[in-house]
Amino acid sequence: MIKALKNVFIFICVSFFLLSMAGLALSAIDRSKKNETYKELELFADALAYIQVQYVDETKAKDLIYGALSGMINSLDPHSQFLSPEEYEGLKVETEGKFGGIGVEITIKDDFVTVITPIEGTPAWDAGLKTGDRIVKIDDTVARNIMLGEVVKKLRGKPGTEVNIVVWREKEGKLYYHKIKRALIEVKDIKESRILEDDIAYLKLVEFTEGTPKELDRAVKDLKDKGAKALVLDLRNNPGGLLDKAVEVAERFLPKGALIVSIKGRDPKQDAEYKADSRSPEVDMPIVLLVNEGSASGSEIVAGAFKDNRRAIILGQKTFGKGSVQTVLPLRDGSALKLTSSRYYTPKGESIHDKGVVPDIVVAQAGFIDEKLKDDKSAMTEELDKIFEDVDKEKPKEEAVLQEMYAKDPQLARAVDLIKSIRIYKGLHPQTSSTGNE
Repeated sequence: MIKALKNVFIFICVSFFLLSMAGLALSAIDRSKKNETYKELELFADALAYIQVQYVDETKAKDLIYGALSGMINSLDPHSQFLSPEEYEGLKVETEGKFGGIGVEITIKDDFVTVITPIEGTPAWDAGLKTGDRIVKIDDTVARNIMLGEVVKKLRGKPGTEVNIVVWREKEGKLYYHKIKRALIEVKDIKESRILEDDIAYLKLVEFTEGTPKELDRAVKDLKDKGAKALVLDLRNNPGGLLDKAVEVAERFLPKGALIVSIKGRDPKQDAEYKADSRSPEVDMPIVLLVNEGSASGSEIVAGAFKDNRRAIILGQKTFGKGSVQTVLPLRDGSALKLTSSRYYTPKGESIHDKGVVPDIVVAQAGFIDEKLKDDKSAMTEELDKIFEDVDKEKPKEEAVLQEMYAKDPQLARAVDLIKSIRIYKGLHPQTSSTGNE
């Protein structure tokens, strides 16, 4: 019986492998490698047959194969993932910018669930989760040597339900316990768009989804109609999203033909270059780009393109360092593979994977102004009181609001000062300007 089952399972496994994964891949492998693959599949079939017959509880072949696929993909790298039909549908919903959960972008790093960034305005953000936090427990599950898909499944859920997580913050050497109520996470690509002062605009972009380029076009047009002549583009805590949409954002501000990013995989046929092709890009408007350690993936594409093309001054902190590209490959039963297919490189050919983009000007965030104050709320309050002591009570309300904003956000304040400095320099040396205007 075992032998018969074995032959059946060999046929199932080989057929499944050939039809759903190997149609393209195996055609590129020589005959010796094919034979080696078939030999290893026999080993898999042996194990599958024994489990079906000898395991104490009855099992379903589909569940076992899904588990095997998950383990296989998980062994490749932290960003590759096997997606069940339900998870694949969830991914498609997520790229549209709407899903139920706590609102946090995560990855697996050093076998730990690691926060890339909490999404602003979500339960995770309100709970105080930070980039680099390690989620070590979710409800009753210890989150180590766990697959990313399982973590996502545990964190997501019906809005209004609660999830308990334990977070290890390595910088502080502390454990934090959070009970977080899930919510409908509806990410608006552009969180804020306004004129700050002196025709300097501020635009905060929180993610790259299907609708991002069109939203950006509308926001930039609106800002220009209001008189904007310079821009602070904020990509802090932007975890990325869709590669092609990040490229479309970058090309809005780069001259036609400028290289934005190049993609290189194991197969040279996968290599590609993405160049700016916008009909009417904003190439003259001075830009300061804000980034931090929560800026990842698509944000790093934009930052690298702007930096290497000398299009903007990059200000803030070193970015996260996720420089790989995942391709989603649907399978015949509605499941899919999210597979790392290549890595991307900045226009100067530099990989930022595990390195990040280093800003032109490094400025710490407000929370890092004084390490001695970070655990002392009363001392921090006193420090902020000192900052606001000199604010003139007779100033107009809008200016007072700006001063408060700058005091809380030194990176933004520095960005505005930089743009003012550029204008002053152009006024002193008009011959250095290629266009003579802003």
